[in-house]
Amino acid sequence: MEKAEVVQALREALNEALGIEPVEIGAKWKGGEMILQPANPSLKPQRLPVETFFHKIVMVRDKLRLLEAKINAHPKLDDAEKVEFQQYITRVYGSLTSFNVLFQDREDGFRGTGGC
Repeated sequence: MEKAEVVQALREALNEALGIEPVEIGAKWKGGEMILQPANPSLKPQRLPVETFFHKIVMVRDKLRLLEAKINAHPKLDDAEKVEFQQYITRVYGSLTSFNVLFQDREDGFRGTGGC
């Protein structure tokens, strides 16, 4: 087995164990572009494909899920500490709900106090 095949198999196993599944960007955003326009008109706007931004948002979501799993499995944290860290993560999810508009399936997006 080649190294790339081992890496891919490991990635798939980890994604399955963590419940990370591929997600789709909403159809209306495919091929779209984000334009960040500075207030100063003499400055050039920044352009970014929506798919690139969406990929970064999904990576943040997946890394938060991994962090949750690590916290919950950590042998040296007591239950109160785990709950405290989980509350911080839940608040982060809540802060990210604005980006749910990008997801094709609403269930793939962020949820705050209602769960991840």
